[in-house]
Amino acid sequence: MAIRSSQHHTTSRDVTQTLQTYEKDAEIFLKHWGRKRYKRPALLVQWLKLLPERAVLLDLGCGAGQDSHHLATRGHHVIGLDRTMPMLQFANRRAPSVPVVLADIRVLPIRTDSLDGVWAAASLIHLPKGNVAGVLAELHEIVKPTGLFAATFTYGSNSRIKRTGWMPGRYFARWRKDELARALRRAGWTVLSLRVVSNQERKGRWINSIARR
Repeated sequence: MAIRSSQHHTTSRDVTQTLQTYEKDAEIFLKHWGRKRYKRPALLVQWLKLLPERAVLLDLGCGAGQDSHHLATRGHHVIGLDRTMPMLQFANRRAPSVPVVLADIRVLPIRTDSLDGVWAAASLIHLPKGNVAGVLAELHEIVKPTGLFAATFTYGSNSRIKRTGWMPGRYFARWRKDELARALRRAGWTVLSLRVVSNQERKGRWINSIARR
């Protein structure tokens, strides 16, 4: 489809710890996000209305593959990308027709101008903000002109490693609306929607964003 060979990338300490947590606690994660019952995220529903038919899409940080599977059932051509092998293996069993790629989201193995859209649900939240700026710019390059980007970001101001609660040991970057809007625009995106929501698919406060190249 739109895949090129990946490159090695050295991850930061916080990201490395996060990846190790997902590897170690993959069974816990999949027990929750891999369950059969699926409810479409509100942002996904909104984004789908803007996409062309049979769009070529990237599910960035696809996890258990629930969104990839749904997008494929809607007739879209989907690539699932994640850095955690147990997630990709589960996603592949869930939707064998969806190709999956093991890759670091900071070095994307995707050709320029090859996608109609990128879906990033709770994936960019695990990168330090300095890294996110570069990823947003790269995503802007790999989508076609007028390509669409939809993503969820954790809302707030205290970015840190989560030490308690469900699956501790993961890094979370927290964003303010104006801060995220600036980052998107600097990367070349036109912001279509930027909204703070509470306790929708995931607990807590989140920013739902849609942007167009």
